[in-house]
Amino acid sequence: MIISVSILVSLAPYIVSALLLFLFLEQLSYHVKKRNIPGPFFVPPIIGNAVSLVTDPTTFWDKQSATAGTSPGLSANYLIGKFIVYIRDTELSHQIFSNVRPDAFHLVGHPFGKKLFGDHNLIYMFGEDHKSVRRQLAPNFTPKALSTYTTLQQLVILRHLRRWEETFSGESGPVSLRNLVRELNLETSQTVFVGPYLDKEARNMFRTDYNIFNLGSMALPIDLPGFAFGEARRAVTRLADTLAVCAGKSKARMAAGEEPTCLIDFWMQAIVEESPAPPHSGDEEIGGFLFAAQDASTSSLLWAVGLLDSHPEVLRRVREEVARIWQHDSNALITVDHLAEMKYTRCVAREVVRFRPPATMVPHVAAKDFHLTTSYTIPKGTIVFPSVFDSSFQGFTEPDRFDPDRFSEARKEDQAFKRNFLAFGWGPHQCVGQRYALNHLVLFIAMFSTLLDFKRVRSDGCDEIVYCPTISPKDGCTVVLSRRVAAFPDLPLN
Repeated sequence: MIISVSILVSLAPYIVSALLLFLFLEQLSYHVKKRNIPGPFFVPPIIGNAVSLVTDPTTFWDKQSATAGTSPGLSANYLIGKFIVYIRDTELSHQIFSNVRPDAFHLVGHPFGKKLFGDHNLIYMFGEDHKSVRRQLAPNFTPKALSTYTTLQQLVILRHLRRWEETFSGESGPVSLRNLVRELNLETSQTVFVGPYLDKEARNMFRTDYNIFNLGSMALPIDLPGFAFGEARRAVTRLADTLAVCAGKSKARMAAGEEPTCLIDFWMQAIVEESPAPPHSGDEEIGGFLFAAQDASTSSLLWAVGLLDSHPEVLRRVREEVARIWQHDSNALITVDHLAEMKYTRCVAREVVRFRPPATMVPHVAAKDFHLTTSYTIPKGTIVFPSVFDSSFQGFTEPDRFDPDRFSEARKEDQAFKRNFLAFGWGPHQCVGQRYALNHLVLFIAMFSTLLDFKRVRSDGCDEIVYCPTISPKDGCTVVLSRRVAAFPDLPLN
């Protein structure tokens, strides 16, 4: 024992020296990579500024954006052994989105996405493989398919609006919509994506695992039992496995010649008609893709309610347009033709997405050194964060103002400033389901504003942005609800 202590004492100077050398080299590496772009002078050893990111992501990213504003649109930081570059400038963001390829940038979707989703998820594909999968997805978004989804979407929306009114109207007081809208969106995704292939038990397990994933995606990436990130990674595997079973059931049903009733049916119908089967059409791969494509519109629905409440003239115009096109007391569904006529409501939906893009950044990893500007080269291995949020407030007329008319036929700012509207991405990985997502938002705005009266219960900072992991109002959009119509539409809700 005495000998062991003696050895330890004699080694202590070397251990301390090695530790100090490691810390020095870590700081040196950070500064060599940062070069002339702004960022913190000193970063905490090993974990970097990960603690401040996890504890207060809003402040962390606001500081990154403000720091980037003092340079040509870039700022640096350090997170758990990873050098990061934040990109505020729209044109620099385009360079990232347009260069997703093996020798430039890899889309990761999350700073530690490959740990969460695995190395071989379809969102990481390039080139011909990626083009092949997008071709496979095309039948999922034909007019016929979108019409099928529209029916399913509004039946789920109506079921939830009715439940909200029955539970929370009258004397029950204000209610935060965040969890209610998340449940609505999760059921919509389940119903539209995999329809009849999830039984009640599977739906409940899916809901539990998806909530575990959401919590873990905001935690430190410690992949050990009992830690939120590790639990999230295992939940992702279970979710993808569940969806893979659904893919197998759908494939068998479509092979028997039955009519498609949900998104996976349209996809499987196209696959079974090909011989041989196209690449990446195995049940496990399809399950992984469907999980990665889970609906992230909870954010948009919450902001839509808050913005309609704070802009009563916009709400009035939406209600007038919807009443002119769809009579709720006719007990008829809103059709895709009705949606096409709701031009102002669609402008509102697009402005909600511009004003508060759900995914504010789209992380990529540099596969090689990339010459971004005349004075800065992004080092290999850097996690790059092009800011969709910052781009939304560049170019547009009075960008800080919520103004749906900017998307009207008269003004056409969506064309004039198309390069600034990056909420659905850009380049080869642009969101393939953006029409579906916008239809969902238009349907919700039309039905919510027509069937319910609502009043926001405002508090200090209620409209501040919080990450959950997509952005939402700090108070979860707390409102008082009441029914606006004599009776809800009488539609078959099961």
